[in-house]
Amino acid sequence: MLSEREVSSPFVYVVTPNADHWIRLQRQPELRPLYEPAWLSLCDSRILQLLARWRGVNLEIAPGSDLTQQLFDRVIKPDTPVTIIGATAEIVETIRARYGLRRLAHHNPPMGFIRDPAAVQACVDFILAHPAKFVLLCVGSPQQEKLAAALVASGRATGIGLCVGASAEFVAGAKRRAPLWIQKAHLEWLHRLVSEPRRLWKRYILEAPALLRLMMKVPRGGDRPLPRS
Repeated sequence: MLSEREVSSPFVYVVTPNADHWIRLQRQPELRPLYEPAWLSLCDSRILQLLARWRGVNLEIAPGSDLTQQLFDRVIKPDTPVTIIGATAEIVETIRARYGLRRLAHHNPPMGFIRDPAAVQACVDFILAHPAKFVLLCVGSPQQEKLAAALVASGRATGIGLCVGASAEFVAGAKRRAPLWIQKAHLEWLHRLVSEPRRLWKRYILEAPALLRLMMKVPRGGDRPLPRS
């Protein structure tokens, strides 16, 4: 589906919400317009999938890191135009060398760029100047979704935007995914917490009660998406 879309097609974007995204959407419903127009919305969290199943809601899992890895392994060729926004120069150069990419463009905006209209416009201008089949937006949520919306609003962007957070770091090998058996056991969150305790302890420990509390409000029912507010 992603591979068949023409490079010159009008810009669309893919969001990969996880439990953290979902909690934020309950608390900040003004962010919903960033997710609702997405071309694809893929559940990134096995924990969210598990809790949704407990409420009788079926969610298919498609982690953003898996999607990104498969694109590089199976779809992206050396001459495929790719643009990465975010990630460090070292990570991008590792990806360039690993896959022999000849048309890889990279722009890393400053921290807090989303609050600076000029910095946001610089990102938009860079993407417009480097049209690509795949545009990886690796600046964290909700910054990457806001940037995707700005690209749509420009009316001039093309390609597919992928709001995939830290996925470039996994592709480059700078961070390692949990073993498959840990992923299937719904324990990848624990693997990441052990790997990055300072950065993730608040998300995984303090927000866990909020996730359970909000999930209790989800009506039981068949195959339908979780409510966003």
